[in-house]
Amino acid sequence: IYLLREKVFIPSSKPFISLIGDENHPRRTIITGNSKACDKDQYDNEIGTIATATVTVESDYFCATGITFENTVAAMRQENDKQGVALRLAGDKAMLYKVRILGSQDTLYDDKGSHYFFKCYIQGTVDFICGNARSLFQSCELHSIAPDNVGISGAIAAHERESPYDDTGFSFVNCKVTGSGSVFLGRAWGEYSRIIYSKCYFDAIIHPQGWSDWDVPSRQEHAFFGEYSCKGIGANRAGRVPWSNDFTQHQAQSFMRRDFIGGDEWLRI
Repeated sequence: IYLLREKVFIPSSKPFISLIGDENHPRRTIITGNSKACDKDQYDNEIGTIATATVTVESDYFCATGITFENTVAAMRQENDKQGVALRLAGDKAMLYKVRILGSQDTLYDDKGSHYFFKCYIQGTVDFICGNARSLFQSCELHSIAPDNVGISGAIAAHERESPYDDTGFSFVNCKVTGSGSVFLGRAWGEYSRIIYSKCYFDAIIHPQGWSDWDVPSRQEHAFFGEYSCKGIGANRAGRVPWSNDFTQHQAQSFMRRDFIGGDEWLRI
């Protein structure tokens, strides 16, 4: 096992960086950290969420395969000081294949840019995929480790889109949602948050309402949340909030293809 206890920062001036481990054994190559948002810097100020990232990528054309990115801070439900990011992506045109991203709150800070996740495993408790990127998650496992005795811990995904003219969003296709606790599929971090699940499998951990407006009722009018042809106990839409969507194939198909992230131009797989 190769274990690196260190923060890794890849600046925007370093495009075309690849981190490659054994795609069949991603547990053998681990980059790990333990920073949380309330940690103090040298001036005794809290470092905040972004600075907790074990690995930060601000460059374009980043690739990773066969690696585990980890933040070991434990946050069992939403707390204002326990955010701990394992991986932050803020460059464009990133591709991750058979990568494990482990943490609790804000595990994957999918900040900005277009990104493709294929056959990845992403674990957390609270809003563990968050940000304002335009990302396609295909054949991934989204695994909640929230405890069963704390009520709703948060959401699988929290998207920060603030404008109807922004082309960002999270699209999950043929993914599995598994684990423990009670979670929403998504929360409206931004006024125009956009999250779509297509042909996914949901364990019983999904709260019947499915979606949250983050206690800001105006976001019910603008958030673009919905599901298409999903299965599993958690996919029962009988209790869903009325402002979420039960998409038809026609409505969902543009979010299921790689061209949702402009992948026809830059993905070669």
